[in-house]
Amino acid sequence: MAALLIPARCGALFVAVAVGCATLVSGCSGSAGNSDTDDVEPAANEVTVPIPPVQTHVLDPGAEPRSRLTPSSAPGTEQNATLHTENGVHQQVDNQPDQNFSTPPMTMPLAATMADGGVDLIIGAITCPDANLQQALAVAEGSHAGLTFAANGAVTSLQITPAADASDSARRAIEQAFYQAVYQTVVFPDADLGVGAVWTIEQQITGGVTLDQVATASLLARDGDVLTIGLDVAQTPRGDVWNLPNGAGMLDIDRYDMHGTGQVTIDLRMPLPVEGTVTMAGQQAYHVPNDVTHLNQTINTTVQWLK
Repeated sequence: MAALLIPARCGALFVAVAVGCATLVSGCSGSAGNSDTDDVEPAANEVTVPIPPVQTHVLDPGAEPRSRLTPSSAPGTEQNATLHTENGVHQQVDNQPDQNFSTPPMTMPLAATMADGGVDLIIGAITCPDANLQQALAVAEGSHAGLTFAANGAVTSLQITPAADASDSARRAIEQAFYQAVYQTVVFPDADLGVGAVWTIEQQITGGVTLDQVATASLLARDGDVLTIGLDVAQTPRGDVWNLPNGAGMLDIDRYDMHGTGQVTIDLRMPLPVEGTVTMAGQQAYHVPNDVTHLNQTINTTVQWLK
């Protein structure tokens, strides 16, 4: 059997990060290494993607004094932030040589302006070590995006409006970066919390594989509105089948181990994280139904917010 290329699956701040989302718009991630800039038509229409709801549960309220951790960005608040994402995928089919289907790391400056119920984002000059993708991303400078928030900070939808001349490869890369970041969002419970508080952030990630993601958050430190939060993330598939994108068939899941850790700094007065890093890593194993072909993947992803 010829080598079986399974598209890299984004996950999860934001993350998951290697989550089982078959598509985001036209595909939350494409086959790694597909960075041609002239094989697709530009796509300039705004796309809105709903994000599944989040539940929180307090495990430990922490030490006194305690108070509600409520995002308080006022409309008009401006923030400059930089989102860096990495997505590494190594794959082996049976005894064939290991193949690297990683997508190039990408660093994306963002100019954020808080609006009623969300944040408007203008994408700056994106940098990427892959020359072809870098060329495509240069045209995407000035693209718009937006996040809609619930009162507790949960992202409820993602909007992306590519620049008029942006190619599909640039659009896919931008979508994947945002999608990874969205599933690493810190959401606060409706409870008074102090330093040392621990709570879970539970979310279902739908796609070819439906995942239950549970992030355990710990309030490590607080200085006024500035919070330092530790994260421990685990993903578990709800079923035992991965439905491949575009009707390409299915694979039976033999193993799915994905775990992540990280730390983020959040200013409750700002719409985006101030800084922080969350990494996910794990092993996944599948086999073709009624066939002896087996596929193994090693996945490493990073979502990083830079000042």
